[in-house]
Amino acid sequence: MNLFAILSNIGLPDILDIAFISFISYQLYIWFWGTKAFKALIGIVVLSGIFIVAKSWGLFLTTWVFQILWQVFVILLIILFQKEIRQMLERFNPLRTIGLKRGSTADGWVPAFANWAFDAAKKRIGAVIVFERTDLVFDLITKGIAMECDPQPEILNSIFYKESPLHDGAALISNGKILKTSCYLPLSTREDLPQAWGTRHRASLGLTEQCDAWVMIISEERGEVSFAVDNEIRKVKDEKELSVFLGEAVLEFKKTDTTIKEKITSLFTRRYKIKAAVFSLVFIMWLVFAGQQNFEKKINLPLTFKNIPSELMISEPVDQKISITCRGLRKDVSLLNENNVITSIDLFSAKSGTSFYTITTGNLTLPNDRIHVVHITPSKMELTLERRLKSNQEDKSSIEKEPI
Repeated sequence: MNLFAILSNIGLPDILDIAFISFISYQLYIWFWGTKAFKALIGIVVLSGIFIVAKSWGLFLTTWVFQILWQVFVILLIILFQKEIRQMLERFNPLRTIGLKRGSTADGWVPAFANWAFDAAKKRIGAVIVFERTDLVFDLITKGIAMECDPQPEILNSIFYKESPLHDGAALISNGKILKTSCYLPLSTREDLPQAWGTRHRASLGLTEQCDAWVMIISEERGEVSFAVDNEIRKVKDEKELSVFLGEAVLEFKKTDTTIKEKITSLFTRRYKIKAAVFSLVFIMWLVFAGQQNFEKKINLPLTFKNIPSELMISEPVDQKISITCRGLRKDVSLLNENNVITSIDLFSAKSGTSFYTITTGNLTLPNDRIHVVHITPSKMELTLERRLKSNQEDKSSIEKEPI
């Protein structure tokens, strides 16, 4: 397969095809990262690679087994991971993509909240507070007692006070309101976490691995305030920094100073290594399958003639060209050019004057029989032939040959 020929024939549909699959693959990676379904997703990718190799190498039995078991395997995955699949579909929010995002309007509680957090850390009061952003977290948390109130220090003290029946668990804040308390979060499945991190840190990371929520942690052992963000723990130094964190977590969607240029730049620069790796894998996969794709190509060719009578010459048209559209596998059609496609018309029986000649596939010589010609333009050629004029030398030689 000539990769250069395939690459030189990439069109807008191919670019859109690669970009769309790259976007979907990246989103699947982000959504499933850190979940139980992520290992299953990696397994599917590996098995798909084995199936592709087996089919390309002609391993009949392996290909047959994969084709029989693949449907059962997909149904089994849907049953086992229906919760993760439902969450993934919920996250695919078109309004979020075009920038219509909900935001919090009750931001006056932030300074008092930041003051309460560090006061609780000094008093060694442990707490876990979830700040919901664009992804819904209700399906990710379990149990919990519903309520709706402002996150004021007095209410937070009553929730996380050690003797309170509500202190065991996390509180959920959405759109500037406390919606739930005593919630249980999914624990992280990562094995590289420090031994010093307790259940609060592991549960906070476990939730951020499955959605874009930010989780604030107040450690009663170390008296520290930290945030679980993007699969990592960030320690908060003081109230001012905590207010900044809260501004980014809660009030981010109220910002209006972000330009379109900054959004487009962020689209390519944020997690660029992962995006580059996903794009490379998708592009390699496209190259593997592109050769087997049905493809059409239009090329312009010079029209040649053979068996022209010696006494005749073509006067019109002087420069004869035709256009043909061929269809076949991309790996074959991409190689077509004017050097390996021959077009010719047999003028053995041609006479002086103007005549019409029909151009068909019989006038074309293609590299192989897997390529089919679907259209020829023009399908008829008007040719004008005239007798050649004898040169002076030819006249002189003819005179010398005449007998005296």
